[in-house]
Amino acid sequence: MKAIIVREFGGPEVLKLEDVPDPKPGPGEVLVRIRAAGVNPVDAYIHTGTYARKPPLPYTPGFDGAGDVVAIGTDVTTVKPGDRVWVAGPGKTTVGAGTYAELAVCLAFQAHTLPGRVSFAQGAALGVPYCTAYRALFQRAGTKPGETVLVHGATGGVGIAAVELAHARGLRVIGTGGTAEGLAIVREHGADATVNHRDANYTDDIRRANDGRGVDVIVEMAAHINLDRDLSLLAKDGRIVTVGNRGRIEINPRDAMGRDAAILGMTLFNVSDADFVEIHAAIIAGLANGTLNPVVGREMPLADAARAHQAVMEPGARGKIVLTP
Repeated sequence: MKAIIVREFGGPEVLKLEDVPDPKPGPGEVLVRIRAAGVNPVDAYIHTGTYARKPPLPYTPGFDGAGDVVAIGTDVTTVKPGDRVWVAGPGKTTVGAGTYAELAVCLAFQAHTLPGRVSFAQGAALGVPYCTAYRALFQRAGTKPGETVLVHGATGGVGIAAVELAHARGLRVIGTGGTAEGLAIVREHGADATVNHRDANYTDDIRRANDGRGVDVIVEMAAHINLDRDLSLLAKDGRIVTVGNRGRIEINPRDAMGRDAAILGMTLFNVSDADFVEIHAAIIAGLANGTLNPVVGREMPLADAARAHQAVMEPGARGKIVLTP
C-alpha cells in the first residue's frame, strides 16, 4: 500500500509518499481502507519534532479518517468487514498505522459506524475537531444551556464543531472569522451572531452582539494573539479554554481577578477513557439526529500531504482539510 512516512523530523518536506507492507489487524483491532484522512494542526506540529509528544521514527501521521472495514481481529464485535466507519485516534504510530495511508489499523473502540448520509470526507473531519470542541465546551468549561459562548476562530474544523455542539446544547453562540464566506458558513451551522475579527473594533462588535454584556465562555483558537483581549470580553465567572496557541502573550491578571475568571488549558492527550466514552457518545448521537454536519473545505490527494500541512496552518480556514488516498 501507499502511505505517508516521516523518517526524520523537520518541515513539511519530511512527509514522503512511500510503498510499505499492508498492515494486519491483531486481537481487538480493526483494519480500515481509508477513503479520507483528516488533517489537523497537531499533525503539523508533531512532524517538526518540537511538540510535547514525539512519536518514534519512522511513523505515519494521522489521527482521523473514514473508510470501509477490511478485516477485524479476534474479540472484535462492534464492527464487521464492509462497514462504513469513522476513525478517531489510531492507537499505533508504527509505519503504515496512521490514517495518512491507504490502509490503517485502529483499536476497535476507535472505529465508529458512519451513517449513510455522512460522506467519508465528513467522517474524516470528526475525530480531533469534534472531540476537542466537546472537551473544551463541556468537560473543561462546564458550559450550560442558556449561557453565551464566543468561538474565537469559528471557521475552521474545531470552530465549526464548537458552534454546532454549542447550538445543539441550547447556548447562544457568537462566532468570529476573517472572511465573509467563512462567517456565512458559521451562521449556517448554528451561530446566532458573527463578527469579523479582522475589523479594527471587532471587540465592540462582540459586545453589541451580546447586548453589551460579557460572554460566559470563550473557546480560543489563537491564544497567542487574543488572550489579553479575551479577558476583557468575559462576564463575571467567565471561562476561557485555550484550544490553540503558537507563542507567548502578555496579559493583565486584573482583568481576570475582577471577574473571578478562569483560563483553562486542554489537550486531547490528557483525556481519560471515560471522558472519551462520553465524547464519542455525544458525537454519535449528533450524527444520528442530524445536528452535526462537518464542513470539508478542501480535499487533496494523499501525495499532497506536505502542501496540506502548510495549508492547515494558514489563516482563512473554511472547514476541514482532508487527504484522499
